[in-house]
Amino acid sequence: MRYGLVVLTAGFTGLLSFCLLSVAIGTDYWYIINVNKPNSSASEDYNSHSGLWRINEGANKSSVIPSFMANTSGLSDVEKDLLSLHKMVVIILPLSLILLVFAWIVGLVSSLACSPKLLAGSAAYILFCSLFTLSGLCIYIRYSNQAMEEFQRVVPPETLTYVDVSFGWSLASAWLSFSLEIVAGLLLLLAARICQLKGHYDSGVAIAIL
Repeated sequence: MRYGLVVLTAGFTGLLSFCLLSVAIGTDYWYIINVNKPNSSASEDYNSHSGLWRINEGANKSSVIPSFMANTSGLSDVEKDLLSLHKMVVIILPLSLILLVFAWIVGLVSSLACSPKLLAGSAAYILFCSLFTLSGLCIYIRYSNQAMEEFQRVVPPETLTYVDVSFGWSLASAWLSFSLEIVAGLLLLLAARICQLKGHYDSGVAIAIL
């Protein structure tokens, strides 16, 4: 396999991963709630979709999630726990996005230098970044499930029969970004191996000529 093709594919994969995570963080379709109450023309007013920063309810109502400015004095232990989980998510995922920028720069420099050690180090760094993304996604899923359990506890069971909840395409975009981070890291490892083998081959040719 050609070295240039591998590093170009790794660079494109890393860039696409960054774009997908940016879209995921900036959009509000992580969690979707649809209310399908029969014989009710106002069901759409209860529909909502939320992201990391905002909750959109009905047609025009939107509110910011007060992760860091909320007054926790009147909150229950469960609500405080949910708020803590949400704070962790909105810290870890943007941090992962920032780390991806440096990962792309380091990968570009190491690929131009054609250094096996630098390429392997860049691959390890990108795989390390993917752990941040994975941690943020797992915490968000835990946060969503815990929030749903609390919702089910306070809402009458007969009302829940009309409520349909699901994860949205923003979360799917973040998962795809995580997958591409893994692919980019593995491609850089492959590039490091190709570069190493090429170095051994060139050394062997030089020795044979001498």
